[in-house]
Amino acid sequence: MNGNAPILAGVDGSTSALRATAWAARTAARRHAPLVLVSTMLMPVPYGAGIGPPAGYFSGLEAEGERRLAEAEEHARLAAAGAGELTVSTEFHIGNPVPILRERARAARMLVLGTRGLGELTGTFVGSVAVALVSHGPCPVAVVRGRGQDGEPPAEGPVVVGVDGSSTSEAAVAAAFEEAAVRGTSLIAVHAWSDASFAAMAGLEGLGTEGLAWDEIQTKERLVLAERLAGWQERYPEVSVERVVRRDRPLRGLLEPAARAQLLVVGSRGRGGFSGMLLGSTSNALVYSAPCPVLIVRRQPGG
Repeated sequence: MNGNAPILAGVDGSTSALRATAWAARTAARRHAPLVLVSTMLMPVPYGAGIGPPAGYFSGLEAEGERRLAEAEEHARLAAAGAGELTVSTEFHIGNPVPILRERARAARMLVLGTRGLGELTGTFVGSVAVALVSHGPCPVAVVRGRGQDGEPPAEGPVVVGVDGSSTSEAAVAAAFEEAAVRGTSLIAVHAWSDASFAAMAGLEGLGTEGLAWDEIQTKERLVLAERLAGWQERYPEVSVERVVRRDRPLRGLLEPAARAQLLVVGSRGRGGFSGMLLGSTSNALVYSAPCPVLIVRRQPGG
């Protein structure tokens, strides 16, 4: 990741987006990276042939967009106070948020979004906007989820990363170590595999798995995790790492440590127990129900 690349945050005036903006501001300040706040609004749909928007419509859209951005910028500067120097810029665009944010994210270090929004971002990470940006975004995407009644994202706790050995998992491990180092916290590396997925790989589904040598399999899975972490602990000696290998579904294996974490990092898709990450049930469940922000990392071109 380019240290000079900005962190991008989607702004739509919602409480969720403001929480995401604050999180993005602190994240940018820690890295001495610029923060770019982007607000988009859709074009109106004509009521009939030759019927356009009323006079003053576009100026009204622009005024509302600028109001949202000003509110978000103030929120960002307050949130980053004490975390480091923060440079903030704002952008307002009229158009579909998906292609706009995706295009702007090409040069970004990270794209940060809330869990739900207003107007054109309504249902973010519930509808098509979320699916498009998470599944096909050109940079890591952070979904800022909260914990507790106030819905605020946790500021303390370890970073948790899901490890399965795929190329995107490797990218997630790299991002997780960096996040833990920048945040001055520890890392929990989780390699979760279930007997059901193992049986499928071994061609034993429907035959029963009671006779399998689970201790031997567990030992092999520990070796897999150790191999995936090799080199990263040497690169980040200040990061304390807890290794967790579980004979369990990836969802439960990740949600349990995430309950005390400040960030959960996963690859955009994987293999084995993580197959189809962010395209299947495991990914969807993490984005919808994780008790902390989730950072979805895609494999970089050539990686």
